[in-house]
Amino acid sequence: MAAPVTDAGEFESWLNDRLDSLDVDREVYGVYILGVLEEEESDEEKEDALQGILSAFLDEESVADICQQIIKQWTEHRSRSAAKKDADDAEVQAIASMIEKQAQIVVKHKEVSEESKKRKEALLAQYATVTDDEDEAEEEEPTSGNNFPTNEKSLFKNTNVEEVLNRQKQKRDQAREDSQKKKETDKMQREKDKLAKQDRKEKEKKRTQKGERKR
Repeated sequence: MAAPVTDAGEFESWLNDRLDSLDVDREVYGVYILGVLEEEESDEEKEDALQGILSAFLDEESVADICQQIIKQWTEHRSRSAAKKDADDAEVQAIASMIEKQAQIVVKHKEVSEESKKRKEALLAQYATVTDDEDEAEEEEPTSGNNFPTNEKSLFKNTNVEEVLNRQKQKRDQAREDSQKKKETDKMQREKDKLAKQDRKEKEKKRTQKGERKR
């Protein structure tokens, strides 16, 4: 029984091993089969297209079973991939929410600090007892080599959220573009294969007819 499929690489590895066991060229027909699985909408359409590819190598009794095995593995693969994508999206949203909350805390802390500073300034102005040293201490804020001003902290955290979401979007866009290119290549290759198959049948038919005439 085949091992569970958890990602595209493992599914393709399983498919290649299966084609090897059937003496089918994995380099050519593996690409066709992946294109069919990604392109066709229903299981019936997938099975019909797969039978059209594999019938040149398998007998009628086994081709249907092999096609159903491939479709089953593909369905399980898609289910696992969808579950993993949902988990990844949830993780990104959780990170974004956490960073947003941290940014709100930073902004609130800054507002409190501003109010406190204004109260101090009003009190000192009232009694007019501020010394030069006290003025400098009031204007300076403790800093360290690794600290950012509060507004820069907020900007830094928000930028991190955008970078995470942009990377996720770029991955999805690239995957859709690669899938479309592969579908177009697979269509062209399948047409070539059909023509080659028809040509082989015509040649075999002619050889048979010549043999019958000689007898």
